[in-house]
Amino acid sequence: MRMTVLVVALLVSVCGSASAQEWDLYTNLEDGFKINFPGQPRVTTGTYNSQMNYTLPMKVYSAQKGQERYSVTVVDYSDIQQMGVERAKSCPPGNANCRPNAGAALGSGYALHDARGAIVYATFQMLKRDARLDYMAWEWQDMVEGHLVQQTNADKSRTFAWIGMHNNKLFVIEGTVPAGYPEPGLFQQSLGWVDKDGNGIRYQTIYSNSYHGLGVYPVPAYGNQGRGRGAGAAPPAGGAPAAGRGN
Repeated sequence: MRMTVLVVALLVSVCGSASAQEWDLYTNLEDGFKINFPGQPRVTTGTYNSQMNYTLPMKVYSAQKGQERYSVTVVDYSDIQQMGVERAKSCPPGNANCRPNAGAALGSGYALHDARGAIVYATFQMLKRDARLDYMAWEWQDMVEGHLVQQTNADKSRTFAWIGMHNNKLFVIEGTVPAGYPEPGLFQQSLGWVDKDGNGIRYQTIYSNSYHGLGVYPVPAYGNQGRGRGAGAAPPAGGAPAAGRGN
C-alpha cells in the first residue's frame, strides 16, 4: 500500500512538472502583448537607464524550459516627455542635452530624441555582449517595426531576439537555447499585440513608434485580428486588415 501511494505521488509530481513546461499563450493586458511561453512566466520589476540617462520603469517576464531561457523585457517610455520637461527646468546653462528649447524633433530635455532612439540604443547594448553576431536586420513582428538580432554566445548557446516599440513601450524579446538545440525563433515570432480588453490588434500597415506612438501621424487602422486569433470585430474605417505574412 505504501509503495502504491509512493508511485502515485511520483506520477503526480512528474505530470505536474511536465504540465508546467508546456507552451501556452500568455496575454498581458497592462503592457498590451501576447506571446507563447513554456508555462506561466515569472515577473520581476526594475529600472532601465536610457540613452539620455532617464531612469525608466522596467518589467521582465521570463520562463525556462530545461536549459532553454525565454524572456520579454518591457521598458515604459510613456512618461519620458514629462520627465524631459522637469529636467529642462533645472538644465545648466549651455548644457545642450537637457535644454528646454531643443525643438519639437528633440523635445524638452531631449526626451523625444531618447524615445526615437530607444530601439537602436537597446540593440547596441545587446551587441556589446560577449557573443558573435550571426544576423541582424530591420524586421517587424505582427506589423510593428523593430530589429531582429541573432547571436552565438561564448558558451555556444544561441540567442534569437527582436527589439521594437509599441505604444511608447520598448520590447526586448529573447529566446536562448544550448548548442545543438533547435533555433528559438518561434518564440519571438509568436509575439502579438492586444488592446485593453485582450483583443488582438493587427495593423493594416507598418506601425512605427517614432511616428505613431509619439503622435506625429495617426495610428494605422487595425482590426481585432492579431496573431493567435480568428477574425474579430470589424476594423475602423479604412477596410479590412491587409493580408500579411505569418510572423
